[in-house]
Amino acid sequence: MAADLTAGLSPEQAQWVTKLSSEEYGQAHLFASFANASVEDKKRLVDQLATLDTQYPGGLIAYIRRAQDLLEASRLGTNPYDGFTPEVPQGERLSVGTPEFFDAERVGLEQVRHAAFVLVAGGLGERLGYNGIKVALPSETTTGTTFMQLYVEHILAFQRQLGGDVVLPLAIMTSGDTHELTVKLLADNNNFGMPAHQITIMKQEKVPSLLNNKGAFALKSDDPFTVDTKPHGHGDVHTLLHQHGLVSKWRGEGRKWILFFQDTNGLIYKAVPAILGVSAKNNFDINSVTVPRKAGEAAGAICKLTHRDGHSLTINVEYNQLDPLLRSSGFPEGDRPDASGYSPFPGNINVLVFAIDTYDDTLTRTGGSIPEFVNPKYKDATKTEFKTPTRLECMMQDFPKLLPSSARVGFVQFDRWFCFSAVKNNLTDAATKAKSGLPAECASTGEADMYAVNTRLMKLAGAQIEDPASPTVFADIPVDLGARVVLKPSFATSVTELNNKVSSGVRISARSTLIVDGDVSFESLTLDGALVIKAVHGAKVTVKSLNVQNAGWQFVPLESNVPEYLKIRGYSLQKNDARVLEFNQPGEHVVSE
Repeated sequence: MAADLTAGLSPEQAQWVTKLSSEEYGQAHLFASFANASVEDKKRLVDQLATLDTQYPGGLIAYIRRAQDLLEASRLGTNPYDGFTPEVPQGERLSVGTPEFFDAERVGLEQVRHAAFVLVAGGLGERLGYNGIKVALPSETTTGTTFMQLYVEHILAFQRQLGGDVVLPLAIMTSGDTHELTVKLLADNNNFGMPAHQITIMKQEKVPSLLNNKGAFALKSDDPFTVDTKPHGHGDVHTLLHQHGLVSKWRGEGRKWILFFQDTNGLIYKAVPAILGVSAKNNFDINSVTVPRKAGEAAGAICKLTHRDGHSLTINVEYNQLDPLLRSSGFPEGDRPDASGYSPFPGNINVLVFAIDTYDDTLTRTGGSIPEFVNPKYKDATKTEFKTPTRLECMMQDFPKLLPSSARVGFVQFDRWFCFSAVKNNLTDAATKAKSGLPAECASTGEADMYAVNTRLMKLAGAQIEDPASPTVFADIPVDLGARVVLKPSFATSVTELNNKVSSGVRISARSTLIVDGDVSFESLTLDGALVIKAVHGAKVTVKSLNVQNAGWQFVPLESNVPEYLKIRGYSLQKNDARVLEFNQPGEHVVSE
């Protein structure tokens, strides 16, 4: 039988058929059509298996064995947190503008030169109602700056501030859905000014779908010679960094930190210096960036878990696991708020900083393998059949499971307005969430958050900025669109620098738009309308006295036949009038009118 099935195959290809058909690995069904198949079809399946084998740490045999173990644990209902007691881990809760915050930022500004950045960008915008990659969406429509452009500009601004030959590498994880579009976005825009050698794009591959508790691979329903595959999860970013040799390369270059961030959180780079400062001050091997979490909120929580045998780990616990874990370990009320009104456990936003030495050593030891889980949907209580094929998955925030109890794993917490804004819901879902009192987390609220963080930071520096009378409603979603303040990364890379460039002489009305791009300082500005100030690199502009009043720019309800990036917001920008000041020559410039 085996000889007939492998007819026309090379010895290497035939070996796959023989090995996987064994009872131990349970994949004989894959070759059920081989007896009457063409050599071409047989090779197509076997070659796919060989490719999948190279993409998974340890190969397909390791995948099958892990699947069998995890599926059996799932069938038995094994609780992964059995015997653990949760407590709040070591960390720092920083309020922007406090001495503690500025101290962390001071330390972190020196650490930025030792950092590398990793963008997890494997998602499309389908959930948003946008048929493209999310990093190509405008973070705000006042300037049209895409999320990808924004991140690159932040990194380049850090480099210019640090001076010398400092180069801060950027690695980007894509998926089969986003890879080509990401490459094109960068190529079409000349990498937004970043040299090509500074960017590494890593394509995430998929893993075999699983039919049953034995780990049998599923074939495509319309093609018996192709294994059905599914995404493995964003934990693959660790495997890919190891496979590309980037972590050891960066370590050899003397780098100390790797910062992982998500594709549509446009606020996160405001916090980067303080984040790195907390990592350095506490000597954290892993530092999770967090925000205050409402009890019961559908967001993971960072917990220190101590087992009855004495070992412990600090890790993200998903919201649907946190309440039963607390109730089973001496907290009868479960996931409840403390005196602050929030859960004592900080909320995870999937922004992580790794100390590169520990990270590299761990990846080398594990061969890039990451802890996995499985979540099959069973047909009935017997747990013997699945409704649809499942697969093994992994999450980037589960990496601490690989570290010893002695590892220093902690968190830093900021107010949500400063470091976290999710853009993930379409207008219908966002409106439903808003009516329920939950964050809408859509394109319009994400854009409003981009303006709000700059407004609040300028206010902290002394500026007087009028608040809007009430939220503006677009597509049944209340949006707090006050003054539209866009401070490009070239203006300031830290709150400390922003404080040094803004004074109490700044007055801005709620209907105004302010765009600042370059090294500009404000002593006295009265703005009621739209003002754009651009300064080339090397130009230093001081606004000593300036009064601007014009019709300005305003958001208006949509007309028909507008691009998708506007449809998912529910409004467009109407540019009536603006004062534009451009400084195209290096040197000192003063504005005094």
